[in-house]
Amino acid sequence: QVQPVESGGGLVQPGGSLRLACAASRRIFGLFTMGWYRQAPEKERELVASITVGGSRNYADSVKGRFTISRDNAKNTVDLQMNSLKPEDTAVYYCNKTPYPASWGQGTQVTVSS
Repeated sequence: QVQPVESGGGLVQPGGSLRLACAASRRIFGLFTMGWYRQAPEKERELVASITVGGSRNYADSVKGRFTISRDNAKNTVDLQMNSLKPEDTAVYYCNKTPYPASWGQGTQVTVSS
């Protein structure tokens, strides 16, 4: 596969949790920092979390304390645990390397609504 494959999205009530998963080819995952991005309707795609090969993490202020990114270097996977979800977290979520992302996958839709 060339593009990452994201999964785990869905509809959840405010305050709920979801866990997103991403599988990427070795060529994309490799020794790169991986990130989770999101794009809400009519907004620019934004990086919300990233993790280096060594496990150092960074988060956007909007998700800090609620989201946790993790990766498995042996399996070329990167996950995003999302807790205390808010309606403003509604977006299509993508994973990719950062910076200089490769081809984008289809993403996975996350909708937070009561």
